[in-house]
Amino acid sequence: MHISHKLLCIFIFAFVIFTTNSQAAERALTLTPVSKNSYYAQGVSALGSALNKNFISNAGVVIGPTGVIVIDALGSPALGTQLIAEIKKLTDKPIQFVIVTHYHADHIYGLQSFIDIGATVIAQEGGKEYLNSDTAKLRLQASRTELAPWVNDETRLVPASRWISQDTRLSLSGLDVDLIKMGPAHTPDDLAIYFPSEDVLFAGDLVFRGRIPYVGNADSLGWIKSLDKLLLRNAKAIVPGHGPASTSATEDLKFTRDYLMYVRKSMEQAARDLEPFESAYLATDWTRYEKVPLFRAANRMNAYNIYLSIQNE
Repeated sequence: MHISHKLLCIFIFAFVIFTTNSQAAERALTLTPVSKNSYYAQGVSALGSALNKNFISNAGVVIGPTGVIVIDALGSPALGTQLIAEIKKLTDKPIQFVIVTHYHADHIYGLQSFIDIGATVIAQEGGKEYLNSDTAKLRLQASRTELAPWVNDETRLVPASRWISQDTRLSLSGLDVDLIKMGPAHTPDDLAIYFPSEDVLFAGDLVFRGRIPYVGNADSLGWIKSLDKLLLRNAKAIVPGHGPASTSATEDLKFTRDYLMYVRKSMEQAARDLEPFESAYLATDWTRYEKVPLFRAANRMNAYNIYLSIQNE
């Protein structure tokens, strides 16, 4: 995909966020149990805004014998600090690691709060591409305006301390942790995190529950294959990047996968025949998805991005 299209997507997404601030109010940040030692904080089902403090994604917390592992750092330094405070209500064990599911703004702007308390950040090496991109710089620049005061001139991009290049099992805080390399899918650097002792899978934005996914510059074919890979793991519980945790993991993995497959099928012929996008979009029956939250905000842009990506396959 050409850089000009990437920049166009960023500006379009920024405009949509700016014009939909009224969609969701602030949500209290609390930690909800998923299993005996794992918890998650659930963001609102909306686009990021100053009103909701960019609390639109989920974060996970797993308490091990010797410390705490956090999955994603939320969408602002202030939210990262709030998450730390909530963890301290559960345990006095040190927060030792933050594992990043992918480098998207709503998951990483809180990282600096964890770096400041000495945590080690682990991510998939594809995240280096985002950190060094114009996309990351422009997104942060726009966020400093749209999400002020929660994201401001002191907000910075934080690289990982340790980069993962393949499927890896690590021992962290006294727990076995499976880091599953998934990208390129939703992003080039997707990472799924599985805790065998908890039988819980933290899927990041490979899974959206209760809302239409954000496709952006995704590799939709890679994303579909990644979801098929996660379906084979058959975890007892799954924490998505957005939406409530689920004990119906198969059903929720299939929702995101089937949505992507439907959009691809609807756009594929027009994209390959170089027919106008608008004609293909208007000819598609969106009935099964139009009542899902964020359909109006995200679906047309998703379809357009997939239409363009098919042309480049």
